[in-house]
Amino acid sequence: MTSQLNEASLKQLFLDARTVHGFVPEAVSDEQIHQIYDLMKWGPTSFNGQHARFIFLKTAEAKARLNPALTPGNVPQVAAAAATVIVAYDTKFFDNFATQFTAIDPKPFYDTKPEFADATAFRNSSIQGGYLILAVRALGLDCGAMSGFDNAKVNAEFFPDGRFKSNFLLNIGRADPKGIWPRGPRLPFNDAAQIL
Repeated sequence: MTSQLNEASLKQLFLDARTVHGFVPEAVSDEQIHQIYDLMKWGPTSFNGQHARFIFLKTAEAKARLNPALTPGNVPQVAAAAATVIVAYDTKFFDNFATQFTAIDPKPFYDTKPEFADATAFRNSSIQGGYLILAVRALGLDCGAMSGFDNAKVNAEFFPDGRFKSNFLLNIGRADPKGIWPRGPRLPFNDAAQIL
């Protein structure tokens, strides 16, 4: 394994990083979006299934398609963000195992068990969403995750064939200091964890 990250890196990824609710009007380029994806894709997933799917909404027209699914308080955040990412998952992720995981064929674990496959895809897309947040921060941008939206409306608008399902949204861009709320406390170790 490599050495521990330096203090500046830890601050950028965790200690000083914040959930952003407002953004300055600065664009995120397609090249930056590709850099974000090309970094986050290396995070591990179950059988290298790479269950998550991402739609980066940059234009006002694309975001307008999302607006009817948002809770009213989240509309301004989406409008201000340089991009809003729909983090979704592929319910047929196991169709990619032939090229993405060649050590064994894990497809039979999933293709006849839709509830197990759905739970696996949701869990792993959530993990990949966490990698996405870290990739955004690692590349010097800010972000804010959101769950205040109607999944069924997002799925109907963006994934009408039903193969992909939305998990959560992530706004990315450059933070407006006015859009950063006071930092909340975190549970101490003994309230949240144990060592056995």
